[in-house]
Amino acid sequence: MKTKMSGWLPVFIATDATVAGDGEEKAVRKSMDRFYIALNELFTGDLGPMKDIWSHGEDVTYMGPGGGLRIGWRQVLADWEAQADLKLGGKVTPEDVHVTVGRDLAVVHNYEKGENSNAEGRTQQVSIRATNLFRKEGGTWKMIGHHTDLLAYI
Repeated sequence: MKTKMSGWLPVFIATDATVAGDGEEKAVRKSMDRFYIALNELFTGDLGPMKDIWSHGEDVTYMGPGGGLRIGWRQVLADWEAQADLKLGGKVTPEDVHVTVGRDLAVVHNYEKGENSNAEGRTQQVSIRATNLFRKEGGTWKMIGHHTDLLAYI
């Protein structure tokens, strides 16, 4: 029995960490650090650093602790703007970081731990899993995806 393929074939690209070398892993870690600095600045209402770390492409994605899927820079930015307006305060830091770097893409898995205020202004502990995706654009590692567990109090 013959089957007909319809329109597309999946393409898999190896992202062997040895492809990029230690210098690229350090660069990705630096970009990841910049993301968490930007996130903590966002908690004070300052959106500027978050705009700088993200790629502004229409293929970027965000699945944050409040739920939903945002696709494209305009949707992602709108979500970050809404979060900045909340001025949640507090601080989160990455822990147990694992980095995989390819030629132009990198994946970072980690936990985000710390605390923020909830809608009633009470301090809540944060302990969630995160996956961060980066793409090398113009020699700089820019975030193209952020995915976390849900937080019930957001």
